[in-house]
Order: sequence, then C-alpha cells, then structure tokens
Amino acid sequence: MKKKVNESRLPPSSLKLHPSKRFGQNFLVNRGVVERIIKALAPRKDETIVEIGPGRGALTAPLIQEAGRVVAIEFDRQLAPNLLEQFGSNSNFELVQGDALTSDFCTAIAPAQQARVVANLPYNIATAILQRLLEQRRCVTEMVLMLQREVVDRIAAPAGSSERGYLSVLVQAYCEIERLFDVAPGSFRPVPKVWSSVLRLKVRPQTDVQFDEKLFLSVVSAGFAQRRKTILNNLRKAPAALQQLIKPRGGVSIILCEANIQPQRRAETLTLAEWIRITRLLE
Repeated sequence: MKKKVNESRLPPSSLKLHPSKRFGQNFLVNRGVVERIIKALAPRKDETIVEIGPGRGALTAPLIQEAGRVVAIEFDRQLAPNLLEQFGSNSNFELVQGDALTSDFCTAIAPAQQARVVANLPYNIATAILQRLLEQRRCVTEMVLMLQREVVDRIAAPAGSSERGYLSVLVQAYCEIERLFDVAPGSFRPVPKVWSSVLRLKVRPQTDVQFDEKLFLSVVSAGFAQRRKTILNNLRKAPAALQQLIKPRGGVSIILCEANIQPQRRAETLTLAEWIRITRLLE
C-alpha cells in the first residue's frame, strides 16, 4: 500500500501555489521529512539560519519557531507574496528576493558574521548553488542540504569510486561530509522521478585550507577533463595558464613522480591529499 503523504499541516494558502517547471521546483510536503531536517539542523535562538528556496514555507515555519533569525532567499517572485503573508509579521524573519546563484550571503546575513544554511535545492541548479556557497564559506559554517541522491553519491564518493569526480574533490576539500537520510519521491509535489538525500556539510576552518585554492581547482578540473584518460595525459593537455606552471618544473611526469603518483592512474583514484600535493608542487 502506498503511504499517504501528510500535507495537513501546510498553510492552506500555500497549497494553492503551483510549482514552476522552469525553476525545477518540487515542493516538500512530507511533514515527517520536514521534522527530520529540522532535528538534524537543530536551530538555536542565538544564531542566523539562511534558507535557500523556501517555496511554500514547509521548512520556514518551524525554522522561525526555533531559530533566532531566519533569512530566506527566494528567486520566484510569484512565491514571495505568500511567504510575506505567512511569515512577514515575525520579527525574526527576513525575505530576500534574489538569485542564490549570485547572492552575496555574507551581506544578506549582516550584521551576523556567520550563519548556517538549510535548503531543499532544485535539482537543475543544485550543484551550481553548492559551488556558490563554497565560494562564500567565510560566513557559512554548516549546510544541511537536500539534493538528488545521485548528486550526494558523487559528493561523498571516495577515491577509487566510479562516482568520484570534480565535485567530489571540491566539496571534500572544504567540508566534512555526513550523509543523513534518503527521501522518497512521494515526499514532494510534483512527484519527481528520482530519490533525494539529505546531507550535512561542515565547513572546514580557513586555517585548514593551506594551499592555493585557485590553482587547486584548476589542477583538479584539468585532471578530470577526460575521465577515460590517465592523469598524465589530462595534465599534459591542461589549459595554457596551468602549463606555464608545469613546464618550469620539468613537465607532468616529473611533477607526478615528485608527488609519488603513478602517471597511469585515472583522476578518480587520486585522494584529496594527492591532489593537494600536486598543487603545492606547482605553487
């Protein structure tokens, strides 16, 4: 028997709002899942929480009750009036009508200097938003995010896994990753064709990131340029800017030798420590 999703406690006015295919919206309607996300986040009265894409406010309502301050960022202008109608009277609620892909999160949370983030991210732009958050991690300490399950598989993929890619190395370089739980398609309206997963990302202190970040991302990107090729071949065909750093060190083979990395390995087999070794040799 198919389990009925509990929508009974969602605000009546919000149930009239229709998801936008253009924005890839799938509204969370399962109250049990909402409660698990809030429990995992454990909002405090002394902190600011940023919610990306509040939609119909399923997460927003309990956040307002438990967090000291909630800054909600919503791109869809059709949803903004309903959010203000539901929550605008709460002194600890602020609505920012803007694009999370271009928003300055550090400015949005001012005067707070740091905040935690919670979001049910649209599948079609989830990776891009995550990268944006990592760019501004100086003011983000932790993220509890719901993403497509296969994206979470890639993020958490260890060295040697076929799922491992650029996104895996990027996130693991800056965050500690904890998979929390899976979410069935029936928990959303409309019902997607895929499962979702919730994960926690704890941002590493800036002092733990002791390498040239721009160079690191350039090296990893070049390394994964063609997945079927070896790390040797991919780095040999790296962009010109990276080649200018490689040639004075004697070429790719010498650098890989100094990093104690076999040149015939593929990028997905390299550990985070090995990527960092290559980067430091080029600094």
